[in-house]
Amino acid sequence: MFKQIRPAFGVLAFMTLVTGVVYPLSVTAFAQLAFPAQANGSLVRDDSGAVRGSALLAQAFDGAEWFQPRPSAGAYATVASGASNLAPSNPALAERIASEAQRLQATGQGGVPMELVTTSASGLDPHLSPAAVHFQIARVATARGIPVANLQRLVEQLTQQPLVGPAVVNVLALNQALADNRRSAEAE
Repeated sequence: MFKQIRPAFGVLAFMTLVTGVVYPLSVTAFAQLAFPAQANGSLVRDDSGAVRGSALLAQAFDGAEWFQPRPSAGAYATVASGASNLAPSNPALAERIASEAQRLQATGQGGVPMELVTTSASGLDPHLSPAAVHFQIARVATARGIPVANLQRLVEQLTQQPLVGPAVVNVLALNQALADNRRSAEAE
């Protein structure tokens, strides 16, 4: 019996060492060498070096002077990320969407883009389509006293075209550019 158990424990110890120690450490070392920014969370820093967030996670912005990301079912908390799991027939979902649409609606702008009133699957998607960002330009321009044309140029500068999929704008990067006024001053 011990002849069979001893090799089994040997294989278990070896596989635990390989898959639990060697492999994770080698992948971590490779990631740190080849992709250090991504391996450390794609952190976004301001001019003083303080971390303002991650380029991969949405965060809430209060006030008319900021571009708003998609709503979050988990209040932008990474631990509780995920969809609300409310069915389209659920009155609570319809009520939440209607109140968001009413809050965002502006005179003469047409309908509110769907992505500004619905959550993403993770609840933390940091990107919006250029159309959803352009919908907010008039409000942000009025609140900040910036010409609309300057904000449009800023949005164009920050629009990213991924390898696959439609063009997107990272809301955190856009709001950071507004906060430090570098790019809005360059757009003038």
